[in-house]
Amino acid sequence: MSVILIAEDDRRVRESLDRALRLEGYEIVTANDGIKALQIHSETPADLLILDVSMPNADGLTVCRKIRRSGDKTPILMLTARHEVPDRVAGLDSGADDYLVKPFALEELLARIRARLRPSEVDDSETLVVADLSLEQLGRRASRGNRHLDLSRTEFDLLEVLMRNAGVVLSREVLYDRVWDGELEYDSKTLDVYVGYLRKKTEQGGGSRLVHTVRGVGYVVRSDDS
Repeated sequence: MSVILIAEDDRRVRESLDRALRLEGYEIVTANDGIKALQIHSETPADLLILDVSMPNADGLTVCRKIRRSGDKTPILMLTARHEVPDRVAGLDSGADDYLVKPFALEELLARIRARLRPSEVDDSETLVVADLSLEQLGRRASRGNRHLDLSRTEFDLLEVLMRNAGVVLSREVLYDRVWDGELEYDSKTLDVYVGYLRKKTEQGGGSRLVHTVRGVGYVVRSDDS
């Protein structure tokens, strides 16, 4: 059973998340400030941390930085009411793996938690499949149905990240960090261009759309019936 540490100073939010995640089968530990969260995690390390950005004593960004400076790679998901791009960038720059803006849908939070708790080891022989779209990591080959897709290196890398997190909406910031290693500005149009390339190649011949836009958030790979 995975252990999740929730650090949130709003009692109602904290208790609501506690109940919802316990119902999903997770073991939950809670803290109402950053110092307490650091203490709990140091004594009994969690498998995933959910940190509110605005907390007393030590805010979520400070907690995240301290954890990362210690060499701890535990997945961290930041929660915040701040939705501006600089705020999201600050969260990711502090070492967080993901960033969710309040109010959020519980289903999206659960999907992001599932994605972060998947084994970190990547099996290069694994074949990722969504509907009739498949991607072979070992041979770096992709196909849709019986049709081979001729993808560039960047197109393949982008599709791999999206398919590995199928059903999970990935923010633009996360995609820029994972595909371009943070070398491009988050407001660059490069991501949109490559999404366009992927759509053209995956939808050629009348194929249904699998790479979807979630306005104001980012992109997700999912089939129409998922």
